[in-house]
Amino acid sequence: MIRKAFIMPINNNAHEEYIKRHNPIWKALEQVLKKHGSHNYSIFLDKKRNLLFGYLEIESEEQWESISKTEVCRQWWEYMSELMPTNPDNSPQHEDLVPVFYLS
Repeated sequence: MIRKAFIMPINNNAHEEYIKRHNPIWKALEQVLKKHGSHNYSIFLDKKRNLLFGYLEIESEEQWESISKTEVCRQWWEYMSELMPTNPDNSPQHEDLVPVFYLS
């Protein structure tokens, strides 16, 4: 299993709406994430810095990257684009974090 962590900026006036839209996420998106090898996916909100911290475990980088090519993922990105800074394809801007320490 590969552990991934990343941060994404969120608009300062979008915190509550972001939470609302994730509870629950679309069933079709949940199924795609699981089908493509995503496990133990969590997102945390840092309200003071307007940052989201994401953590998940994936089976492979290839499976993870292929999620972005699915229709439901692209629809989700569009749905969420008004709440956070995005790239030209509506994917959320993000920065991968480098693993430093792990205790199992």
